[in-house]
Amino acid sequence: MAAKNSSVTEFILTGLTDQIELQTPLFFLFLGFYMVTVVGNLGLISLIGLNSCLHTPMYFFLFNLSLIDFCYSTTITPKMLRSFVSKKNIILYAECMTQLFFFCFFVISESFLLSAMAYDRYVAICKPLVYTVTMSPQACLFFLLGVYVMGLSGAMIHMGSIASLTFCADNLVNHFMCDILPLLELSCNSTYVHELVVFILVAIDIGMPIVTIFISYALILSSILHIHSTEGRSKAFSTCSSHIIVVSLFFGSGAFMYLKPPSILPLDQGKVSSLFYTIVVPMLNPLIYSLRNKDVKVSLRKTLERKISC
Repeated sequence: MAAKNSSVTEFILTGLTDQIELQTPLFFLFLGFYMVTVVGNLGLISLIGLNSCLHTPMYFFLFNLSLIDFCYSTTITPKMLRSFVSKKNIILYAECMTQLFFFCFFVISESFLLSAMAYDRYVAICKPLVYTVTMSPQACLFFLLGVYVMGLSGAMIHMGSIASLTFCADNLVNHFMCDILPLLELSCNSTYVHELVVFILVAIDIGMPIVTIFISYALILSSILHIHSTEGRSKAFSTCSSHIIVVSLFFGSGAFMYLKPPSILPLDQGKVSSLFYTIVVPMLNPLIYSLRNKDVKVSLRKTLERKISC
């Protein structure tokens, strides 16, 4: 399968670095990262599924966050690992578009899921008396449907925009994956409209969740300041701290990559930013939520005790 109006049937991914002496150490480093990501996210998914005490809206969203992190890390990492052990990391045009679609779908879905999690924390802290009604199972499913609809629509628009480009002889993608900006650089025709589409969509996909999160935490902070007991304030802050860390890591690296023109941010620097939110963040999320969450630690201990006793 070739790109429309072009002769390109495959791309060559340059990978993270062309220094031969770094290939083997980087392979084992990122293989370790990927194994931690898989074990951490699948472990958290299993833990939430097996423990009825974690069947609450907060952990329902966390379950889906771990699922998304596992899926989009799996979309990127295996292909990147291949670049460390092969002379040419070739990816077919159809495979490239498929990787781009799923990457966009999972990343956009995660950004809106994080905003839904912020709203959940707002209701839990600021309106605890109506929490069970506001965050009912039907409401949670409605939020989740909206998350995945936004992810699907954004991914289809991004892929459609890239698929409409004309690619000529140059098929060397200066990246370790099929990302939007490196593919735009290979186009023979003008990319002004496509870059504008990317900027607008990313501004929506990052801007809307950030505004929702900012308003939610502004209201949470106002509510916390009205709590008189030190213990109550501490408990409220600890409830939100894990989510704030995850939001900062995810949106910080994503905005740094996509909300700057390519002329300001060279692609080699963009690789590092992409590496952070595609490899590092999915690995850190389950660690942050498990190590900083009392309910998860208690449930993990009980599950291990049951396994040992059996």
